Amino acid sequence: MTTYESTIKTISANNEMVFAKLANLKNLETLKENIPFNAPIQDIDVDVDSIHFSIQPIGKMGLRIIERNEFDSIKLEAENSPVSFNTLIQFIPINKDETTLKITLNAEIPMMIKMMLGNKLEDFVNQLAEALTKIEY
Repeated sequence: MTTYESTIKTISANNEMVFAKLANLKNLETLKENIPFNAPIQDIDVDVDSIHFSIQPIGKMGLRIIERNEFDSIKLEAENSPVSFNTLIQFIPINKDETTLKITLNAEIPMMIKMMLGNKLEDFVNQLAEALTKIEY
């Protein structure tokens, strides 16, 4: 198992508000508007518990929420992915108006693929964490 962790980000909202927003993936639909036209991720479909998308050159895959720990974390698991992985989004209150956020991706990646994708997965978790700080909570 290979682990990739984002840098810790700060969100200007309390952990209850952050959890409420992120526990319903439908609330992330506005992030679609910020994806560049030529990005490798396209055709994004979102519902309350899952997000599905096409990613070049892999094809259609997705993430499904498998665990919600109220006001603390959300765990998602890959669906239709050539590599088994899960993602944990954790939030810890700093005070009544701020929360820290960290994303951890755990993946079963063969060594050859790891050499090709390692830096891209590290960049992905950091970009996702940064995008989640931009949402209005």
